[in-house]
Amino acid sequence: MKDIIDFDAGPIITGERGLPELAEELFSLCVDTGSGAYVSKAQCLGQDDFIPWKRGVSL
Repeated sequence: MKDIIDFDAGPIITGERGLPELAEELFSLCVDTGSGAYVSKAQCLGQDDFIPWKRGVSL
């Protein structure tokens, strides 16, 4: 799903990469996104909505 996911943390679970390494990479991605140097996949796909809560009924 590389076309819709900006950051893949899966290598931590598989043991391919360590948490400190990926944490540094995620921090850099956040800084780049905040500064406009990186455009998120959602923005590229025109998904501009943001809902901080669930829609509908939760059971």
